[in-house]
Amino acid sequence: MLGFLVRLLPFWVREPLLILVGSVFGVRIMYLAHREGAWMPAAIGLVFLVFTAVRVHTVVRALRARRAAAPASAADGAATDAAKPQPCPQPQPQSESQRPAERRPTAPAAPTASVAAEKEPNAWGQAAAAVAVFAALGAALWLGPQLLPADDDGTSRPVSCADGEDEELPSAYRKTPRAVTGDELCEALNRPDLARLLGTPAETATAVSGTSGTAPLTDGKVAQPEAQVQFDTYTVHVSVTYNHLSVAQYVKLMAYGEETDVKTLSVLGRPAVLASDHTMKIEIDLGGSASGGPVGQGPLARTLSVALDAKDQGGYYDITVWSTSGALPADSALLDIAEKMLPTLPERTV
Repeated sequence: MLGFLVRLLPFWVREPLLILVGSVFGVRIMYLAHREGAWMPAAIGLVFLVFTAVRVHTVVRALRARRAAAPASAADGAATDAAKPQPCPQPQPQSESQRPAERRPTAPAAPTASVAAEKEPNAWGQAAAAVAVFAALGAALWLGPQLLPADDDGTSRPVSCADGEDEELPSAYRKTPRAVTGDELCEALNRPDLARLLGTPAETATAVSGTSGTAPLTDGKVAQPEAQVQFDTYTVHVSVTYNHLSVAQYVKLMAYGEETDVKTLSVLGRPAVLASDHTMKIEIDLGGSASGGPVGQGPLARTLSVALDAKDQGGYYDITVWSTSGALPADSALLDIAEKMLPTLPERTV
């Protein structure tokens, strides 16, 4: 259908449009292939560039044919005018005192064909202009990421956290000294080097979010902000629980749960624990059923829980990482995220 609509366009609209689209897609795909080091996108980009070169050749040939047709049309018109019968001039009576006026030589008229030819666009000039446009487009696409505003480490942040300044916080946040909000937690987590810390430096965040909620089963009395950053490979979720449960007590509770691979350690001088557990998978039925699907077991997740302070007087940070494929990064990635992110958050005052 799209091809049929393109064929309906006039030649001098269709061909420049195809050249523009082919050059932009070809250069962009070749740039991505060069950055990723993949040969398949490079082959696709080469196909676009060859297609564009063919269209440029077609336009150049059309310009040459149009230029050659203009002198022929002008010559045919001149021959037709010469073949028409001209009326003979009738002699006019003249008096003796009248003398014939002297005829002045007139300049020869410029040939119509040459004027028409000069007005036609130059094929080589059009080709050179097309090459210049393609080069400019390629330079813009190639140097575009380098010209974007970058952070200190040279990487740009493609997705920003939502601005929740007008959102009214629950009363639990006003009762908790220096409790962070979901937006503040999101800004701290959405670091420009987060993908590198996870071991996937070429990826960029596809979705980020932050919420200022409360802990379940507390009647809205315990603040629990959350933030999440999603990549193609991993998803990172961070929450802060401002309760009186210490990390030491939390480790004892893990013995009664289903957490596996539990490891206690210290992060930034604070008690911490690493544990693994499965996420929940919820299926939503969009076929008109009144109830959703069953809650199943999702992929395995790795969580690092760090106390809010070195004295472990209650409350903790939870940094959780998982992926849809079930693969997990090394524990060092969670430790690096905690050591980079936690110092940027306000500490709870007792």
